[in-house]
Order: sequence, then C-alpha cells, then structure tokens
Amino acid sequence: MKVKKSGGAGTGAGTGTGTGSGAAAAARTEEELGRKALIGPDDVLGLQRVTSDYLCTPEENVYKIDFTRFKIRDMESGTVLFEITKPAASEREHNDKKDIDPNAGRFVRYQFTPAFLRLRQVGATVEFTVGDKPINNFRMIERHYFRDQLLKSFDFEFGFCIPSSKNTCEHIYEFPQLSEDLIREMILHPYETQSDSFYFVDNKLVMHNKADYSYSGGP
Repeated sequence: MKVKKSGGAGTGAGTGTGTGSGAAAAARTEEELGRKALIGPDDVLGLQRVTSDYLCTPEENVYKIDFTRFKIRDMESGTVLFEITKPAASEREHNDKKDIDPNAGRFVRYQFTPAFLRLRQVGATVEFTVGDKPINNFRMIERHYFRDQLLKSFDFEFGFCIPSSKNTCEHIYEFPQLSEDLIREMILHPYETQSDSFYFVDNKLVMHNKADYSYSGGP
C-alpha cells in the first residue's frame, strides 16, 4: 500500500500503508466513541461495524480541509471508473445557506459493475485545499464493510500540509481477494457494502465521511 504524490501546490502527500483488519486495536462501539471528547486512530480501528451516524461535526474541521476532486482508476488498464469535481468552498458560499444540508459533501453513493469486485489494484486521486492553519500528521483511516463483516481497513498518512495550499495525491488500494459466494452476495444486495473514512490531524478526529456501494451496474 502506498500513497503517490502527483503534483499540487502544497506538500499534502507522503507515504501510506494498508492494514488488514485493525485487529491490534481494542474493540470499540459507536456508542462508546460518542461519549468521548477526543477520538483517535486506535478508537476507529477498534470498530467492528460501519457507523450509523457521524462521529464528529462539520464544525470540527477547523483546518478547513475541503475535497474538491476525486477520481478512481483501474491501475492495470488505466480506465477511469469514477470521477467527480465540485466547486471550491468559496464558490459554494454564494448559495443560500438555509438550503444547505449540514452533512452535504460527507456522503457519496457509488455505482460500479460486478467487474469492479475482481480488480486487484485501484488508484484513487484526491484533490483538496486547506485553510490558513498548518496541518501536521494528516492521516486517513478508511474501513470497508459488507453488512457487519469488515472487508478491509486502509491507513494512509498525508504528512504535513502548508497553510492555504492545494494538494493532489493518489492512494493506491490493494483489494483483498473475495470469495465467489461473497461477491455474489455483494452484487445481489446493492448499498449493503459501506465505508467510513476518518481523517485525523495530530491524532484527533476532525472529519468523517461515509459512502455506500452498488456493484450491480445500475441504481
């Protein structure tokens, strides 16, 4: 598992590692974490299932980290499988704030074909901006589940991001080999495959995004 820097005005990409299941972390429940004043990496690595709610509020993103572009490609063929770009935060502020969902931008629904489940290596390019505070030890932990089964836990370290910078990096995901029975169940039950993406600065949770997935090739 690695993180490859691919340009950008800042220094927001470093090395990264992928982990299997986070088995070394003590088991945690969402309810336990909801009572904690500070949530750290070991806490989310102990979760045994996808969360039902967000573990932090948008206001806790005091570093104003804003993801503006996301692309997924098959590393073997180079085929782009998914790409989305959103306006910068400064442009979105012109909208009527009364109509904005406070959790807008924190959830993504993906629709892939069954062939996606047999890919071995996928590159995910992210572009993000940061506010006027320097960011030390920027880290993402992403955990993927089918129902209550943990499929894979990924752990990436972005490192240091300079203030007011725009950064681009590519995460390289090594996918686990799934059984044919599990692949069939994941195809037959769209959106029961889900993920939590937790973002930390200096080991404190500052952002939490969620996603779900269909592999049936349609809505």
